[in-house]
Amino acid sequence: MTSMTSSRQQQDIGAWIIVGFCFLALAVSFSARSSLSLIMEPMEKELGWSRTTTSAAASLAQIFMAAAAPIVGNMVDRFGARFLLSSGLAAVGGGVVLAAGAHTPWQFYLSYSVIAGIGFGTAATHVVSTIVSLNFTARRGLAVGVATAGATGGQLVVIPILARVLEHTDWRTSYVAIGISALALAPVVFLLIRPRAADIAARQERRADSAPMSERLSFLLRSPTFHLLFWSYFICGITTSGVIEAHLIPYSVFCGFPVATSSDAFGLLMAFNLGGMVLAGWLSDRMNRPLLLGAIYILRGLSFIILMFIAGDPALLVTFAVMFGVFDYSTVPVTASLAASHLGLKIMGLTMGMLTAGHALGAAVGAQMGGVLFDLLATYQWTWIVALITALLAGVLCFAIRENRERGWLVPATA
Repeated sequence: MTSMTSSRQQQDIGAWIIVGFCFLALAVSFSARSSLSLIMEPMEKELGWSRTTTSAAASLAQIFMAAAAPIVGNMVDRFGARFLLSSGLAAVGGGVVLAAGAHTPWQFYLSYSVIAGIGFGTAATHVVSTIVSLNFTARRGLAVGVATAGATGGQLVVIPILARVLEHTDWRTSYVAIGISALALAPVVFLLIRPRAADIAARQERRADSAPMSERLSFLLRSPTFHLLFWSYFICGITTSGVIEAHLIPYSVFCGFPVATSSDAFGLLMAFNLGGMVLAGWLSDRMNRPLLLGAIYILRGLSFIILMFIAGDPALLVTFAVMFGVFDYSTVPVTASLAASHLGLKIMGLTMGMLTAGHALGAAVGAQMGGVLFDLLATYQWTWIVALITALLAGVLCFAIRENRERGWLVPATA
């Protein structure tokens, strides 16, 4: 009995170690991605580019993320995630280092949007959500929430530091430093996230039993729950990675705040973002998840009203950062929890890959929309109005999902 208890404790410790390294991988990947918003202005000044041109880089990166996500998710189901996660970090690092040497838009698009973009779609929350979900049954929501909180944890630290580094050096040097960090972490993740024997056996069983990808996709596309999750997550992309990560700092600077103040507000947003993800994961184990997810979207949407009036008022900027932060990435653990219970663990990687593709496409729309509307109207107000309306719509879509913790929660659904 004692040996069984000790073995179980060791398995629990191993699972939480995996959570820790997943947190770190997302911290580096998402910091590299969101740093574009911080270097937009100095890059535009140096190279003479418009806001539409730089926004297109963020939008194109999201498109390549969308293309990579389902493929990567499917590969996770069949081959495991350790190699994919480390490869994604290597692509992020290599792409960002190459972007630091760009002098024309096509060079920046190829390095940041294509190479790093594929990395962003690989070292991403859907891969981490799948890794963690397969290592936990009890406290799954909390574990996913902690692991995916790395997406905000890194930005909480890196973005404010990067803003101050930019006061003493150029954006190219900063990008080289970020890229080298990702490249250095890639082999560490590969060596230290070691699958357990039970995980290898389970993966081999999934490979043997898995239906062709066309059948699994057909299963998803016939599921009303999948469509409700997909389109709400598409809107999630518009309202987070699209308009906020790409345009909050430029908008704040446009409203008269210094770059350092703007980056501090972004860092504060990420601090509450981290807490919001963990809290949402904890709540998803304990309450009606469609109600929770819908409420998150609606409250996020209402925060855009505050954002419209921040000009000249630091207190409102802080208020927005806190409110939006709580309801930003907190959709991730709840969405992953619903995907696991309603669509099944056997196709969790493909499901989260498809959902992440939708999120990335929404982010591409949001990032490009913000740049185009700013160049046309010299204001961000219509961008925030669109974000408000779409976030409210996402909340309504989530309320249409039925709570069901039985099917697929512990036993995978079959495609």
